[in-house]
Parts: sequence; structure tokens; C-alpha cells
Amino acid sequence: MFDNWEELEKSIESCNKCKLNKGRTNIVFGVGNKNADIMFIGEGPGADEDKEGIPFVGKAGQLMDKAFIGIGINRDNVYIANIVKCRPPQNRVPEKDEVAGCLNYLRNQVILVNPKIIVLLGSTALKNIMGDEHSITKERGILTEKKDIKYLPTWHPAALLRDESKKIEFWQDLKLLKNIADEQKLLI
Repeated sequence: MFDNWEELEKSIESCNKCKLNKGRTNIVFGVGNKNADIMFIGEGPGADEDKEGIPFVGKAGQLMDKAFIGIGINRDNVYIANIVKCRPPQNRVPEKDEVAGCLNYLRNQVILVNPKIIVLLGSTALKNIMGDEHSITKERGILTEKKDIKYLPTWHPAALLRDESKKIEFWQDLKLLKNIADEQKLLI
């Protein structure tokens, strides 16, 4: 584990811990306030993210940004990362060995950010952070606490593009997040 951002970011520059490195254009490490009270964790980069090297800049990210604006969340005040840092082919779900190669990078990001709340975007984030026995359809919108961090699972923004009915629940979850942040005077 690294105790500063420079060393952590340098350690991933030439990562070849899994086969995803062979197809990547860029490592998509993370973006935002490195001292954020709130952190968002998604699944992995898509084509736009791989091209730009920034998480959540494609259609799903643009939808998330619109929700942020509507709720009053400043994207610059939160930290956004993914379970895996390289794009899985055809945006498939990352395989266990790929997740295993990246998970320590993510753990180190969480340690350095030291967020009060982590929003888990989708099933892959939920299962890899909380455990395989968890279900996004059953636990979405339910705040839990583990080791002094609150976790809020919600739909991944890409799921909203496939099923518009999930937008209402996503919106409700972000409103819950905003209310908690306001009550606790967290920067959001």
C-alpha cells in the first residue's frame, strides 16, 4: 500500500497484472477531489473512458452528471473510481482475475480519499466491495455501515440507459445521499 497519491498513480502506470492491459488505450485511474467526503465506485471504463483516461465521461457518465446537477452534487467535490482500471472487451463484466489485479489499487484509493460515504454503482461494485452474496435489486437504496464508512448501493448509470424506469430509483438514491450529506455537513 502507498501512503501518497504520486506513488500509487506511478505504481499503476505500467500495470500488467491481468489481460485487460493488452487492449487498453489508457488506464482509467480515478478523478475528482482526493479528499472527498463522498466516493463513487463503478464497474470499469467503457470506450469513451478508455479513450480519455477519465471515468464516467461517456453516455452513462453524462447521464450521471445531469442527475448530479439536478440534485445539487458538484462532480468536482466527489471522487470517482472503478473496480477495474482498464476497459473489459465489449464492456463485459470484469472477470474475477481482472478484479483481483485491480482491487488493491482501489483499496488504496479508498484509504487515501478516506470518504465518509461510498456510493456503489451497480452489481459489480456492490459484490466486489460488500461480497458476492449481495444483490443490487434487493439492496439498492439501503444505506449500510462497515468500518466507519457508509455504503449506498444504487443502479449503475448504464443500467438507466437500458431501462429508463430505474431513473426514478437512481434519483431517489441520489436525493437520499444529498440529504445525508446536508445533515452531516459533508462537501458534495
